[in-house]
Amino acid sequence: MTQTVTNHAAELNDKIRTKAALVGIIGLGYVGLPLADALHTGGMRILGFDVDQKKIDYLAKGENYLKHLGADMTTRLSESGRFEATVDFTRLNEPDIILVCVPTPVGPHLEPDLTYVLNTAEAIGKRLRAGQLVVLESTTYPGTTREDFIPVMLKAAEAAGRGKFEIGKDVFVAFSPEREDPGRKSHTTTTIPKLVGGVDATSTDLACAIYAHGVTQVVPVTSADVAEAAKILENVFRAVNIAMVNELKMVFDAMGIDVWEVIQAASTKPFGFMPFYPGPGLGGHCIPIDPFYLTWKAREHGRVTRFIELAGEINRGMPEWVVEKTAEALNDDSKSVKGSRIIVVGLAYKPNVDDTRETPAAEIIELLAKRGAKVSYHDPLVPHFPEMRNYSFSMDSVPLDETTLKASDCILIVTDHDVTDWQAIADHATLVVDTRNALSRLPGKPKARVVKA
Repeated sequence: MTQTVTNHAAELNDKIRTKAALVGIIGLGYVGLPLADALHTGGMRILGFDVDQKKIDYLAKGENYLKHLGADMTTRLSESGRFEATVDFTRLNEPDIILVCVPTPVGPHLEPDLTYVLNTAEAIGKRLRAGQLVVLESTTYPGTTREDFIPVMLKAAEAAGRGKFEIGKDVFVAFSPEREDPGRKSHTTTTIPKLVGGVDATSTDLACAIYAHGVTQVVPVTSADVAEAAKILENVFRAVNIAMVNELKMVFDAMGIDVWEVIQAASTKPFGFMPFYPGPGLGGHCIPIDPFYLTWKAREHGRVTRFIELAGEINRGMPEWVVEKTAEALNDDSKSVKGSRIIVVGLAYKPNVDDTRETPAAEIIELLAKRGAKVSYHDPLVPHFPEMRNYSFSMDSVPLDETTLKASDCILIVTDHDVTDWQAIADHATLVVDTRNALSRLPGKPKARVVKA
């Protein structure tokens, strides 16, 4: 790309360098809020946008609605004088930089749903002004920034009488994929390298400059398409490898072999092997969803991603397999699923966070309930069953005390939080179906009968 530095670019670059620029962040969730904190810590002024007034109210009080991030974060933001949050999207003309951190779900037929992205592009366009940099962070298929986001934004700008803007000269656009992993202690938003790909070289440089104020290592790539494809590759890599061990789990189970022990044994090889672990299904916003963005886009180019689609089929089938294993385990105790009292341990999709997005626990609860089981759940990090797009249950977390455990026909472990009383389960439960190999970490043999699934 040939780089052209315009007056608008030079002025914006100077604002970024001197930390005079105002950074707008749309979407103050699992991606936007820690990003706001990272850039704020780097000295930038932040104006956050969200459609949820409750989030804005929490932030105004210095309270964090994302518990795993801690109250210190929101206290820092609220007390600094350099952070403000609002639901008023007419203020989108105020920021010099706008970072878009909105969801990218899939529809009922696993097709990409860009509703949030395109609605945001339109909202930005209605208030667009010369000299702004807009960066999309939402995970999506290659080409979204150029082919979908920019045209909608520019069309909205012209329709609103904001004028005609030339990308790379009047306004600047880039893609920089989020790489958040809620609950991970080894890396933070600040320490995870930030990929940045602009639709032109000037946009890349400006986006790199702003992220450098909050991220230790910024990695420029040649285009927004490359940055979009890199994020898809990261998540497809994990989805495919998890599908492989999930399939091996079912194969080895039929052979009477413990897949967990097999993985541990294979992990002793110092090269050529990377351990992935099976589970009850995929959760979170990225791995269960993002590969389908690529499969959909590939069809537009006449390609069929059979390998990725097979991995998705395997992973999406795991909740049903877990329920079947539970039914078999109960049958061995001369019990049917119908009428059995089953406690699902763990509602969050991963350990030590309260994040329930796409959690397999919800599907498992629904499948068990449809079979007539008396299902409850235990998760100290999720005391009430939250509103979900596809599931709705009126449930509260039940305690795991001796009385509750002994009264249950089966304890089904879906998520292995550190705070869970695993010893109590091992000592007082009759039957445990363990999808996370959680009880194997305890000293001694459990009194409960344990079935791995």
